[in-house]
Amino acid sequence: MARFPIAVTLIFSCIFTFFSSCSSEKNEEQTLPKKPNIIVIYMDDLGYGDMSAYEAGSLETPNMDFLANGGMKFTKAYASSATCTPSRYALLTGTYPWRNENAKILPGTAPLLIGTDELTLPKMLKKQGYTTAVVGKWHLGLGTGQVNWNEPISPGPNEVGFDYSYIMAATQDRVPTVYLENGLVQGLDPNDPIEVSYSENFEGEPTGKDNPELLTMNWHHGHNNSIVNGIPRIGYMKGGEKARWVDEDMADHFLEKASAYVREDREEPFFLYYAFQQPHVPRTPHPRFVGKSGMGPRGDVILEADWCIGQFMETLEEAGLLENTLVIFSSDNGPVLNDGYYDEAVEKLGDHTPWGPFRGGKYSLFEAGTRLPFITYWKGTIAPGESDALVSQLDLLNSLAALTGSSERSADGKDLMDTFLGKSEQGRESLVLEATTRTAFRQGDWVLIPPYGGPAVNTQVNIELGNDTDFQLYDLSRDKGQQENLAESHPEKLKALLQDFIAIRGEGFVNTEALELK
Repeated sequence: MARFPIAVTLIFSCIFTFFSSCSSEKNEEQTLPKKPNIIVIYMDDLGYGDMSAYEAGSLETPNMDFLANGGMKFTKAYASSATCTPSRYALLTGTYPWRNENAKILPGTAPLLIGTDELTLPKMLKKQGYTTAVVGKWHLGLGTGQVNWNEPISPGPNEVGFDYSYIMAATQDRVPTVYLENGLVQGLDPNDPIEVSYSENFEGEPTGKDNPELLTMNWHHGHNNSIVNGIPRIGYMKGGEKARWVDEDMADHFLEKASAYVREDREEPFFLYYAFQQPHVPRTPHPRFVGKSGMGPRGDVILEADWCIGQFMETLEEAGLLENTLVIFSSDNGPVLNDGYYDEAVEKLGDHTPWGPFRGGKYSLFEAGTRLPFITYWKGTIAPGESDALVSQLDLLNSLAALTGSSERSADGKDLMDTFLGKSEQGRESLVLEATTRTAFRQGDWVLIPPYGGPAVNTQVNIELGNDTDFQLYDLSRDKGQQENLAESHPEKLKALLQDFIAIRGEGFVNTEALELK
């Protein structure tokens, strides 16, 4: 029998091993699961009862309901805070906002709230191979001090993890009323520079307070400074006429930017934070939606947002992305009706209940301040269902880190990815809730609110704030509306909750002497 020389045999052996190795690596690459695209749709002031899938109000929101009915609908889900800036901070960092003394409702000229060295959701995902984008409302500050709106502005979203940003600087009711793309004001005429102040007006510029004849929307409280498009705003602005947005076109404008982003050809997965401005004031529905709800502009802009969500989901479907995209839907805080403008939100409310079965609303420590719609939708992966697990937007960073293979974690968040996917019923044991720097504590079905001074009701917006000179203790399993204070009848439960609360919150934020805990 003929034999191959030893050298030839070794050569063929090496070649076989090489190609076998390459084939094995190729097969391994082919079998590795593809990381899903991730989209967070974040509403602004949408209450638990504003979405018809929660069966707690009378508005019909079929496109929001499509997500709820086709995904996992959570009934015990919370934003971290009852106002916008702190909730957005917590969403993106996984950190309780009360740990950052500057995490309050920011003016339009505030510096960037998130530290550029801070862990954020988009930073974490970028390390896992994602491209990242934010479209819509920002309201987390820009720059490091006095911003020059006529030059590139940094730091901002791009410095805390977003590859692409198309935003409004703060809120629709605050100046400057311009869009920024990657730190640059869009459409700005260099011969008409922008000036912004939150302390004093510019000479000769009309205001809502002094020039009511120029208004198409009347202010009720706090919104009587510079007039843009007939609407008085918070703060003063001069110049930038060509760069100013058209309020009625804002929803369409952000929809176009978000849709264009997901249609881009790319090899890597993407993360999109799509932050709606509705139904925050000023409520300015496009003429297509005026009068559609019968509830005035607030109802109309909710229907407008619902339509935008439908159009956006159609874009995902047409692009063939639904089966590999996790969509997370929620809101930054609870509802408010009159929040600075006379827009018939109160007069035309009818039998609609934006707060659902809960007490309070925006600015409030009661349930309706932070308990919100929360939905996870992933076609073919998340089976339709409902969960009463206790979850928070704080948990998104850690959960998505687990989903995408990252080892990074925030200290305050939990990994609830299996819960969000409908594979587990396990939720949080407890959660600290915040409203304008005041905090409350939920553990199981119990909620503890410490004593706070100040008014019981914000009379400008007609919302109970949760302030009381005594401790408040509620059992939500039988009292969703928080009508029966059990602090006196359940002193041991109160003490136990307060001890756990202090362990998280730290000493000194509440006087415990009356409970003999020291």
